[in-house]
Amino acid sequence: MFYVVSKVLTLILQPSSLFLIMIVAGLVLIGRVERRRRTGFTLAILGVAGYIAAGILPLGNLLILPLEQRYAGVQQPQATDKIAGIILLGGFEDGWVAKGRGGVALNEAGERLTEGVRLAFKHPEAKVIFTGGVGGLISGGTDAATPIGTLLQDLGIASDRIVLEGKSRNTIENAVFTRALVDPKPGETWVLVTSAYHMPRSMGVFRHAGFDVVPYPVDYRTHSEADLMRLFETIGDGLKRTDLAAKEWMGLAVYWLTGRSDELFPGP
Repeated sequence: MFYVVSKVLTLILQPSSLFLIMIVAGLVLIGRVERRRRTGFTLAILGVAGYIAAGILPLGNLLILPLEQRYAGVQQPQATDKIAGIILLGGFEDGWVAKGRGGVALNEAGERLTEGVRLAFKHPEAKVIFTGGVGGLISGGTDAATPIGTLLQDLGIASDRIVLEGKSRNTIENAVFTRALVDPKPGETWVLVTSAYHMPRSMGVFRHAGFDVVPYPVDYRTHSEADLMRLFETIGDGLKRTDLAAKEWMGLAVYWLTGRSDELFPGP
């Protein structure tokens, strides 16, 4: 139930959806409720202004930069460090496209895979764990783990190093199912590879699940504080960045309020 409700609420409450709801509601009031026309005009104008502001102004960067900076300064594993396992958090694969076209299709979070594999070659003693199942309500039940496991072998990762967890649908299940699968021992070092903006929420749920991991943030979407002054080239790009950041902030709040994370904004 939590999974379905969270997906539906995210769809409704993301900024681009709220702006659209405001515009539609405003137009309805203008056209059908004479005494509410002023309210309707106000709603419609605010909705349009929101689209323009989030689409062109660096609002998305303002929201996502603190998320990405949260673990940016954490020291990364050194070549001499012994690592028990490298956990690749799913979400970088496009299972629907891959199912129709064959092979493995990657989305813009593909750096989770490329940097994870790079780390795996630096630490040949480490297991390589992929965790990710069907994470969308209308994804068609597409398997993600099996194609990724095949790709890892094709890239040169020995099959006995690869561990696949293909049932999880969200970050909470990533943490719980992976911990149960690999059974980490005290003193072992496990590295978590995921997008920098997603790292705070991921660390919160992994800690709550009793799985002590080392953060390895990748897939940065911002350059630095300089992006706070950069406009987006298309409204679509700006809205996508704003929705992505808003989803993470909502996720952090909901996970904390529902007891799935012990911290509102998990940090190092």
